[in-house]
Amino acid sequence: MDMYKKIFFLFLFLFQSNAFALIEVDITRGNLNPLPVAVSPLSIDEVSKKEFEKILKKENIGSEISSIVEKNLKTSGLFNPLNKDAFLQEPDIANLKPRFEDWNLIKAQALITGKVSFVDEKLRVEFRLWDVLAGREMMALAFTTVPTNWRRVGHIISDKVYQRLTGEKGYFDTRIIYVAEEGPKTKRVKKLAIMDQDGSNNKFLTLGNELVLTPRFNPNSQMVTYLSYFRNLPRVYLLDIETGTQEVVGDFPGMTFAPRFSPDGKKIIMSFAKDGNSDIYTMDLENRIVDKITNHPSIDTSPSYSPDGKYICFNSDRSGYQQIYIMDSNGKNVKRISFGKGLYGTPVWSPRGDLIAFTKLHKGKFYIGVMRTDGTGERLLTENYYQEAPSWSPNGRVLIFYRETKTDEKGEGFSAKLWSIDLTGYNERQVVTPTDASDPSWSSLLSN
Repeated sequence: MDMYKKIFFLFLFLFQSNAFALIEVDITRGNLNPLPVAVSPLSIDEVSKKEFEKILKKENIGSEISSIVEKNLKTSGLFNPLNKDAFLQEPDIANLKPRFEDWNLIKAQALITGKVSFVDEKLRVEFRLWDVLAGREMMALAFTTVPTNWRRVGHIISDKVYQRLTGEKGYFDTRIIYVAEEGPKTKRVKKLAIMDQDGSNNKFLTLGNELVLTPRFNPNSQMVTYLSYFRNLPRVYLLDIETGTQEVVGDFPGMTFAPRFSPDGKKIIMSFAKDGNSDIYTMDLENRIVDKITNHPSIDTSPSYSPDGKYICFNSDRSGYQQIYIMDSNGKNVKRISFGKGLYGTPVWSPRGDLIAFTKLHKGKFYIGVMRTDGTGERLLTENYYQEAPSWSPNGRVLIFYRETKTDEKGEGFSAKLWSIDLTGYNERQVVTPTDASDPSWSSLLSN
């Protein structure tokens, strides 16, 4: 059985101080002033340490889990984890009762402590979040799971800390599916691949003998839809990540583009060319009934539902050049919302419902941007030679996309890499993958 199918929490308690916490993280300003936080290594007794070393081949699982928490908080751009060499208190002592004057001395405003133990063949973790300035405990949490879930433990702690300090849900206990690419640009081998959001646990899901495109997660589960070409015929597939089962949704004539789930996961929406026209269609996954949503002598493609399922955004050249439109989920009341200079494509609705991310081409440069659902408030977050396909983190805070480089006169030097950027336009960073990568899609929280 896949580790993600197992019941993760066997025992849980959570309590928070009713006292007002002095710590406040401004999530509207990116990484301009990240919060100094001390992540003390989780303490561990010698017996537990030896048991986990035998099972997991890790010298100190407490330090390993803490390192994951530290890395997650740092990559968010909102926190500044302090150097462990500056810590004045040992982990086992800090876990019981921090000497707040010691942590104040190194300018920490928040402190994370905890311990790991081996109980009944399980991994038991306890951690605490402290407000150093106020000298108070903000949160305490304990849970028990199978030892092989140790990496997820770090991600879940990160999510809980992030939520307590920012007021919004985290996005660390998630996965990203993407297209792994290898070979020269003229002859790329493309495989479906998946990894944790931090780049760990990378796995290839297909062999590369068939072209795969545009994998997209179900918003509510670990189900994926993607496009593959079998003997040059486009097929839309469903893949259950947890079980590995796969099925063909259907074969479609002509060119098929960008299948994507509805918010409830019961339909997929896509565009395909039929009778010389590219229109948007939906398919009910229970009865396989296909409905045509648009009917226009233009190219309508890249549809994406609003989180409540009431609306659809898409791009179309019906105004003469490629722009973003929205419409009711039944295809009525079509309205153009993008009016800036350049061409707009790959629109995708934020999980929060308030923004639409897009790709923009203007004067030979590609931009990843966002706008409100009525087209106002357009903001361009990043520009480059070529970049496309933004996908939202489940909390609507971060966008992941892919970026390509130019080739030289011999067709060499080409690469495609994944990048992420905060909604504020700060904290742009590369997401490292074993191969080149494109078409990323972010999962929902695994711990939901």
